[in-house]
Amino acid sequence: MKVLSIGNSFSQDAQRYLHKVAKADDVDLKCINLYIGGCSLATHYKNMNNDAKAYSFEFNGETTGIYVTIKEALQSDEWDFITFQQASHFSPFYDTYYPYLQELSKYARYHAPKSKQLLHQTWSYEQGSERLASLGFNDQRDMFESLKKAYEKAAIDINADGIIPSGQCLQHLLANGIEKVHRDAFHLDLGVARYAVSLTWYGYITGREIKGNKFNEFDKPISEREIEIARISAVQALNR
Repeated sequence: MKVLSIGNSFSQDAQRYLHKVAKADDVDLKCINLYIGGCSLATHYKNMNNDAKAYSFEFNGETTGIYVTIKEALQSDEWDFITFQQASHFSPFYDTYYPYLQELSKYARYHAPKSKQLLHQTWSYEQGSERLASLGFNDQRDMFESLKKAYEKAAIDINADGIIPSGQCLQHLLANGIEKVHRDAFHLDLGVARYAVSLTWYGYITGREIKGNKFNEFDKPISEREIEIARISAVQALNR
């Protein structure tokens, strides 16, 4: 199974453990992330039109030092899934998605016609952070509800095959007692949050059970309690 993300640091967060989570379940999952920090759909669209070799080609959660164009990545393999996402600071605002996402979707369907297209639902900023306030939100739940609605509308407009509920998973982590899910108010915590989101991606893409997944090679130590909460939160996100 093969997944290509046309994304940024948020898909980098999501994919960091994804290949190894699959491997722990005896599943061969090739994970490619096209990385530009903070990249928006508008910038992806510009790079697509210019055929810009601007993307760091990240393989199975690791940097390779290789740079590619979107077309090169699309044509480099037969992808089962291609994911798109909006930059986090634009994610709650539906009018920032178009026409860029629509054009990217058409381009991907042309160069990878057999692939299913998914939207990667990003997540809210940290409660009380300056970043959250800068977008006009006082409560992180309001930012999440706004971005959730934006992704749902976008999915309908491009006839996407689904939405990976990463942001929903973080809301469950918070509700289930994990107080710190960000490392810098917007990127994922390197341990429990990255793990939970990777489980969410894995369960969504493969349809397999995640409760008993044995992956434990974390970049930041995670307690047994946090591991259990991550698994529970991912399952809750997938069941919504």
